[in-house]
Amino acid sequence: MSAESASAVHKGQVDLLDFIDWSSVECLNQSTTHSLPNAIKQGYREDDGLHLESDADEQLLLYIPFTQVIKLYSIAVKGPEDEGPKTVKLWSNKEHMGFSNVNDFPPNDVAVLSPENLKGKPVLLKYVKFQNVRSLTIFIEDNQTESEITKVQKIQLYGSTVETTDMKGLKKIEDH
Repeated sequence: MSAESASAVHKGQVDLLDFIDWSSVECLNQSTTHSLPNAIKQGYREDDGLHLESDADEQLLLYIPFTQVIKLYSIAVKGPEDEGPKTVKLWSNKEHMGFSNVNDFPPNDVAVLSPENLKGKPVLLKYVKFQNVRSLTIFIEDNQTESEITKVQKIQLYGSTVETTDMKGLKKIEDH
């Protein structure tokens, strides 16, 4: 990780890969030969030859549930300079979204990815909007050059589990 991207991953924040509920992960409009596990699963996402690719057009809609409640701090999306994602909208705890209703709900955050982001630099999210996340919906609306195919090489989610809050560190408020 480069020094400039280190600031987007705070102390105590971890890659949330181990907390994804793989049995319920979904991706709409993915190519059958270039599917979501290529970009998100350990071992696959490190292989530059593998990627997630859109099918009918440039849009992708991902649903990622977690095995426990998490706090999401930042997201890293790696992709090619030309066909990499550009506008990424995120929702917490929104189930059953499809392309027909994705614009009916205001997103919790919107990231417009720069060339630096596409090289793996994490994007800080509106942390207060992602405090008690049971699932994350990611809508990749377009790509860098408005081509018909969007390619995602790697997606990493950084945050913490809610259970990791150190309760011993909190001070009791005395009644006066």
